[in-house]
Amino acid sequence: MKFISWNIDSLNAALTGTSDRALLTREVLQKIADQDADIIAVQETKLPADGMNNKQKEALDSYFPEYDYVSVSSREPARKGYAGVMALYKRGLTVSAAYPSIGAPEPMDLEGRMITLDLGDLYFNLVYTPNAGDGLKRLGQRQVWDRKYADYLAGLSAEKPVVACGDYNVAHQEIDLAHPENNHQSAGFTDEERAGFTNLLGKGFVDTFRYLHGDVKGAYSWWAQRIKTSKINNSGWRIDYFLVSDRIKDRVVKSEMMDSGKRQDHTPILLEIR
Repeated sequence: MKFISWNIDSLNAALTGTSDRALLTREVLQKIADQDADIIAVQETKLPADGMNNKQKEALDSYFPEYDYVSVSSREPARKGYAGVMALYKRGLTVSAAYPSIGAPEPMDLEGRMITLDLGDLYFNLVYTPNAGDGLKRLGQRQVWDRKYADYLAGLSAEKPVVACGDYNVAHQEIDLAHPENNHQSAGFTDEERAGFTNLLGKGFVDTFRYLHGDVKGAYSWWAQRIKTSKINNSGWRIDYFLVSDRIKDRVVKSEMMDSGKRQDHTPILLEIR
């Protein structure tokens, strides 16, 4: 099976926008469509609580005519048009979708951050992990989220193997970002967030990229938009992951970043398993 995960940073802007960035985003959408993956996980859709309008649905269908989808958006009292995730899956797959609440600090469970698909012989989980925020103002809540999510995923894995993916908003090791020396107090690279990810892996999961590629350096999935040269200079972070239950790690064939061209921010990541 083939899976793709991407933080798109506004599905609406991607599908109907007219800016140069929107055009670059649609080029990436076409690259994803060309991969013919079984499941495509999208984070940060930023859709309203009632989902896409007809124009957006038609635009999405033009790229993925052979797919059905499920989605969840931020809903009151959480901020409107915030976060949100979507899973597109090939027609013909037998899929049952759940939108779990994990007992995270309010209003994180209402921000549209997670979908779990039951595929019969495995679970597929996609997540958009909360950011610790400017000044680390949400770090304490983020630590609770990390513990709750790790326990939730471990519970799934106790039933059947899990493939999990998304924007985890953490660079786990120093080799997962270009300038670790300057970022130990930055959201996404604090000791607390890194320890949370270590705890998650310790629940019986494998970071598939590191499993296949070892300690390779310079492999990133995100480059800051506000710094125009970040991608040119490859001054990036690896904060997007595919994880699998340890007992199916030997089935992993490919785990890599896709080429998103000139577009900065997140790039899609791809996983193939037998």
